[in-house]
Amino acid sequence: MKSSFLLSLRGYVLIEIRGGQLERLINALSEKKMSVWDIRIVDETHAEMFIVVKDYFRLRPLLKETGCRVHVRTRHGLPFLLDKLEKRKIFAIGIIGFVIGLYMLSSVIWQVRVEGNELISTQQVLEAAKEQGIYKLQWKYRLKNPDVMSRAMQSKLPGTAWVGVEVHGTHIIIKVVEATVPDKQPLLNPRHLVASKSGMVTYILAEKGRPLVKANTYVKKGDILISGILGDEVNRQTVVASGEVRGLVWYSPKVEVPLVQQYKVYTGEVKERSYLVFGNRALQLTGYGKTGFEQFETIPERKTLQIGTYNLPIGWLNEKVMQVHVMEKSLDPQVARALGIEEAKKEILASAGPDAKVVNEKILHEKTENGKVYMEVHLEVEESITQEQPIIP
Repeated sequence: MKSSFLLSLRGYVLIEIRGGQLERLINALSEKKMSVWDIRIVDETHAEMFIVVKDYFRLRPLLKETGCRVHVRTRHGLPFLLDKLEKRKIFAIGIIGFVIGLYMLSSVIWQVRVEGNELISTQQVLEAAKEQGIYKLQWKYRLKNPDVMSRAMQSKLPGTAWVGVEVHGTHIIIKVVEATVPDKQPLLNPRHLVASKSGMVTYILAEKGRPLVKANTYVKKGDILISGILGDEVNRQTVVASGEVRGLVWYSPKVEVPLVQQYKVYTGEVKERSYLVFGNRALQLTGYGKTGFEQFETIPERKTLQIGTYNLPIGWLNEKVMQVHVMEKSLDPQVARALGIEEAKKEILASAGPDAKVVNEKILHEKTENGKVYMEVHLEVEESITQEQPIIP
C-alpha cells in the first residue's frame, strides 16, 4: 500500500520488528487484515514495514503470541502534527493569533485620501464621506457599493461635477472633479494709475485713459501717470484707467558678508537603526544607544508591507545616522564683495516684482572689520511703478 492523502489524515508509522517467529507474525497480520505495506525482510529475525496508527495499537496481542518486539522508526501524518502543536501551545496560539491579526488589520480602513479638490476644502469632503461610513478604522465589510457612495457624496457637495470612491486594500481614495464656474468679472470703479514709487519713467503704454507723462520724465510717488478722466470741463467722462508704466527706481541697501563661511562635510561614519512600524508607532529593533557623533544628520527610509496591491499598516523603518563636520572656508574680500552685491540684488528684486531687472549697480561705501565686509550698494532697478487710485466725484 502506498502513502496517500487519506493515509496522512489517519496517520502511519514505520516500525522495526525483531523476533524468532517473524514469519508467523507477518502471517497473523495478513489474517487480521491489518493495513501494512512495504514489508522489508532484513534477515530471519528482523523486518521493517509501514502500518497505520489504528492497526499499530492492535499489534500487542500478536507480539505476545510470537514473542516479537517492535520499535517505531518514524511517524507520519496529521495526528502526529497535532500532537507536536499541542506540546507547543504557545507557538500554535501565536501562529493562529498572527493569522487572525493579519486578517483583521487587512479588513480595516487605515487611510482616507482626497484628491483633485481645489475650491472645496478637504475637511468638507471628509465630512460628506463620514456620512456614508467612510472614515479611518471602519470595517471594510460595512462599506456600501462605491458607486452608491459616490452618488450620495456628490449630492452633498455642491460645486462638484463628479465624485469617485476607490478602495485600494486598506486605503480609500476620494477623487473630486469640481464644476467649472466662469470667473465673475470684478466691478471696477473709475480710477487713475498713479506712481507707486519715485523714479524716472522709461516706458508708458495707456490702454485706457489719458497719459500725463512721457518717457525720461521724473515722477514722484503719487503723481498721476494715466488719468481716468477724459474730455474737458464741458464734455467730461471718467473711465477705468489701465496700462503699463515702467521706470527706473533707485535703492541703497546695506549688506554685510562674513569673511569666514561655514559648510558641512560628511565624514563617512554611519550608524544604522531599524524599527518595526505599526501605523504611526514604531518599535526600535537595532541601533540602541547614543551615536557618539557630536554632529550628525539622519536619513530615514520607510517600507510598507504589501499583500498583492494592498498596503498594510505594517512595515519597517531604516535610519542612517551620518556623522558630519562643520568646516570653515575663508573668503577673499573681492569674492565677499561680489556675494554681497548678489545678496542685495536678490533682496531688492524679490520686493520689486517678477518683471523687475537691475540695470546698474555701484558700491557707495565699503569697510572691513570684525571679520565682515560691510557695504552700501546703489542699485538702479527698472520695474513697474503703477498703482490704482479711485476717482472720487
